[in-house]
Amino acid sequence: MAGWPNSGGIFDVDAKNAQIEKLEAEMVAPGFWDNADEARIVVDKVRELKKWVEPLVELEQRTNDSLELAELAESDPDPEIIAGIRDDVPKILEGLKKLELMNMLRGEDDRRSAILTIHPGAGGTESQDWAEMLMRMYSRWAEKRGYEVSILDLLPGEEAGIKSVSMELKGDFAYGYLKAEKGVHRLVRISPFDSQSRRHTSFASVFVYPLVDDTIEVEVREEDIEMDVYRASGAGGQHVNKTSSAVRLRHLPTGLVVSCQQERSQLKNRATAMKMLKAAMYQKAVEEREQKRAEVEATKTDNSWGNQIRSYVFQPYTMVNDHRTELKLGDVQSVMDGNLDAFIEEFLKRFGNRVA
Repeated sequence: MAGWPNSGGIFDVDAKNAQIEKLEAEMVAPGFWDNADEARIVVDKVRELKKWVEPLVELEQRTNDSLELAELAESDPDPEIIAGIRDDVPKILEGLKKLELMNMLRGEDDRRSAILTIHPGAGGTESQDWAEMLMRMYSRWAEKRGYEVSILDLLPGEEAGIKSVSMELKGDFAYGYLKAEKGVHRLVRISPFDSQSRRHTSFASVFVYPLVDDTIEVEVREEDIEMDVYRASGAGGQHVNKTSSAVRLRHLPTGLVVSCQQERSQLKNRATAMKMLKAAMYQKAVEEREQKRAEVEATKTDNSWGNQIRSYVFQPYTMVNDHRTELKLGDVQSVMDGNLDAFIEEFLKRFGNRVA
């Protein structure tokens, strides 16, 4: 490509276009849709390749246009031409930044949707309220990115906050981004629950699993599953309160436990809980296969002092401090409103695909 450094590898547009053409030829061949699962794999692959090629081609065109304008400005320094170049440069840099971030999300599971769980640490109402604040923060972040958010299981606190939550965040690269959030999150603030208005420190743990799709084989034998049903505790009216529609599944060989009360139907809740269980089992299998169990388990540390990955300070000053990257931002309210990208991007720049 003229004017554009095509260095091969992930930036080799010609090679990617060749792959797209080959796969699209398969898609129009007779009998392609006879096997729906295999067809979907090919369609997803084409879509993934185009997500690389289209922004690269657009960025190449914008860069070449700016280079031509720059050559023209050398002989004819027209103010409008120079202003146009100045307008284009930030857009080109922003496009490069997005491609750089995509390059960091090349792990096997990065492009998948995610299941995110939050559990409060010790501290009763304080920590439970903090867990609910984190749930709101991640929901806001997901909405800003256009992800679909579903609450799969929610256990409210007795006075305020939540005892636990499992959320599904559906969209491309949700897991790739959210893997940066695994760990213990620490809150420092003047407690609204303390009559003496003292400063409190609270903890909550966040863990993230890639959402397993139907094309991945995860063996779950029915005889290995123990199922409990119970009444849902969230909103939903009389049906939720009077019917044991919520489902809890325990995988006996691994001890993994998941629960779902999203739907009014026990059958639908069981299907969703099975999806959650497969996601958890897949993550466990990945850890074992890559022999990184100790590393991953270390991210699920005690919800206590000294184990936090990030601190959110409301008093005596406002600051969000990521202890892994040392990135600090002063607008804590903006972060709580879901503006997490700076922390996620800095984490990916530092650690990239070294974190599963």
